[in-house]
Amino acid sequence: MPIVELVYDRSCPHAEAARAHLSKAFARAKLTPSWSEYLIGGLTIPRHARGYGSPTILVDGRDVSGAAPGSDTCCRLYKMEDGRLLPIPSVSQITAALVRATGAS
Repeated sequence: MPIVELVYDRSCPHAEAARAHLSKAFARAKLTPSWSEYLIGGLTIPRHARGYGSPTILVDGRDVSGAAPGSDTCCRLYKMEDGRLLPIPSVSQITAALVRATGAS
């Protein structure tokens, strides 16, 4: 089972939508939904999850969009396959990361 983490800012208007996309992606990947959540700047945020904007979804410590840490600001943008910029990763991006992590095809 991959380790999935949601990094977010309490004031982020997109955190709830990111949670919904996580749930849908777990269903598509046929996995039981399970993830940890960390507040940006919180005392419990692991070192590998620091420096990402809100919301960020990490699968096995890697950003689902392939971005590197850079700025822990709210709100970040994700580039979609068609070039659009959206405030949360797509269900497809998350599903692909989950599938890669499980080694399923």
